[in-house]
Amino acid sequence: MDFDYTDTQQEIREAVRKLCGEFGPGYWLGCDEAGAYPEAFVQAMTDAGWLAALIPEAYGGSGLGVMEGCVILEEINRSGGNGAACHAQMYTMGSLLAHGSAQQKQKYLPGIADGSVRLQAFGVTEPDAGSNTLKIKTFARKVPGGYVINGQKIWTSRYFQSHMYLLIARTTPIEEVVKKTEGLSLFLVDIAKAGASLKGKPIRTMMNHHTNEVFIDNLEVSDEDRVGEEGKGFHYLLDSLNSERLLVSSEALGDGKWFVDQASRYASERRVFDRPIGQNQGIQFPIAKAHMNLEAAELMRNRAAALFDQGKPCGTETSMAKYLATEASWEAGEACMTTFGGYGVANEYHVERKWKEARLFRTAPISNNLILAQVAQHALGMPRSY
Repeated sequence: MDFDYTDTQQEIREAVRKLCGEFGPGYWLGCDEAGAYPEAFVQAMTDAGWLAALIPEAYGGSGLGVMEGCVILEEINRSGGNGAACHAQMYTMGSLLAHGSAQQKQKYLPGIADGSVRLQAFGVTEPDAGSNTLKIKTFARKVPGGYVINGQKIWTSRYFQSHMYLLIARTTPIEEVVKKTEGLSLFLVDIAKAGASLKGKPIRTMMNHHTNEVFIDNLEVSDEDRVGEEGKGFHYLLDSLNSERLLVSSEALGDGKWFVDQASRYASERRVFDRPIGQNQGIQFPIAKAHMNLEAAELMRNRAAALFDQGKPCGTETSMAKYLATEASWEAGEACMTTFGGYGVANEYHVERKWKEARLFRTAPISNNLILAQVAQHALGMPRSY
C-alpha cells in the first residue's frame, strides 16, 4: 500500500500550479463580477494539453488515468481558480470513448483533444424529473434514418460554451419496457447544425456557473448521432458518473485546501486584543478539524481513483469520495468565512466567491443525501429509501 503520489503526478501538480499562477485572484474576481466565462484560462489549459489528459494518445490526448485528472482539477481549485469552468471537457467524452463507434471516435475525439471541438454540455436533468433520471420526458421518436427529439432539459452547464451536446432521451416509453433502466438512449448533437431546434436560456445563479435550460423542438438527428445501442443510454450514463464524481471530489478537495490555507494564514496574522486570533481555540479548532477531514477525504478519493484506473467496480467508493470531499470542503469554507469575519463577505478577499462555489458541490452533480441513501442500500444492504 503506497500513499505517495508518483513523480509524474507531482510534476503535473507543479505544472498546473505554475499555469494557474498566471491567472491570479484578480482574474477570477473580474470574471465573477462581469459574469464572464474564463475563456483565456480555459484556452491556456487546452493549449497545455491538460483538458485532453484522459483521451488516449491515439486520438491526440495524453492517455493518463483518472488519478492524474484528479490532480489537475484539484490544483486548479487549490490555486484559487474554478475547475468547473472546464472539467466537463475532460469527462463528458467518456461515454463516447467507451461506447461510441470507431467512426464517432475518429471524428470527434481528436478535436476534443486539441480544443477545436468543445463537448462540455450534457443534457440529463429535467424540470419534473430531478435526480430520477428514469422519469425523464424528453422523447426521441424513431423515423427512417434517425430520430426526432422533443423535450426540455435544465441545469445544462456550459451549453453556450460548447459545440456538441450530449443528450439522453427516452426512445421507448417507460410503460413499455420490462426494466425501467431500459429504453433510454444517448445522442451526440451538433449544436450549430441543430439550429432553431435547440434553444438555450441562461439561468442566473449565485455563482458564475453558466448553466441553462435547453428547449428541444423537433430536433432531427441521424442514426449515426446515437452513441452505442438504442435503449442502453442509462447504463452508459452510469459508466460516466464515476469519473465525474472523482473529478468533482478533487475540485472540492482543492477548494477545501485553499480555505484552510487562507484561514490559517489570516488567523496567524490578524491581531485582535493584542494577540493573533488564531491563538483562540474557537478559531483554530474548526480549521484544524476541517484540515483533518480533508486529509481523510483525500485518502478515500485516492482509493476510489485507484479502483477506477484498475478497471475494478468502484461505484460506492466514488460516491463516498464525493460525499466526504464536498462535506469537508464546505466545513473548511465555513471555518474560513468565520475566521475572516466581516472581511469574508468582501469580494476583494475572494472567500465569498469560493464559499459559494464550494456549496454547489454538496448538491450537484448528485445530492449528498442521495449518496447517503445509495450507500445505505447498496453498501449496507438496508431497504431502499427512495
